[in-house]
Amino acid sequence: MMIKQLHPKQSLYLLILCLLVLLLAACDLLTSPPTGSDGILAPNAPQLPNAPSETAVVTEVIDGDTINVLLDGRSYRVRYIGIDTPERDEACFADATEANANYVEGMTVRLVQDTNNTDRYDRLLRYVYVDAVLVNAELVAGGWAESKRYPPDDALFDYLEELESSAADQQLGCHPAGVFAP
Repeated sequence: MMIKQLHPKQSLYLLILCLLVLLLAACDLLTSPPTGSDGILAPNAPQLPNAPSETAVVTEVIDGDTINVLLDGRSYRVRYIGIDTPERDEACFADATEANANYVEGMTVRLVQDTNNTDRYDRLLRYVYVDAVLVNAELVAGGWAESKRYPPDDALFDYLEELESSAADQQLGCHPAGVFAP
């Protein structure tokens, strides 16, 4: 078998192409939510056993802290309690949205109410669990969301605040982008 020798320009283009492919692969790794060895960043997430809850299927991920679900045959928009993620015009918006999607897209979730049922936009306000994993906490622990107190819905604020402090110290997720300025 005869191997054709490439022209130097062709070799350079091939090298650049290979480097671009490697760079894109590395970027994909950076935007996926990091997970611990057990797949959970926020172990021992608090449960709210006496709080009202319901089970739904995620039909669409809107952004890092908002989803659409199918609940009892109806579509609802759900806003995660206690967190905030970058908005559409801010750095890290796509990364936070992708992190949320990696946790909940197409999944059956348990929606747990704190105090209020809905916000002023008629979105359900909920803590979102996939099995025993509190997605709100996972997003904060991975640096994709910041903790936010929205009284009176703040039963888990202190827990989320601790997770945010740790993620900021480690410069995880969106923290290097500076979108969660104090």
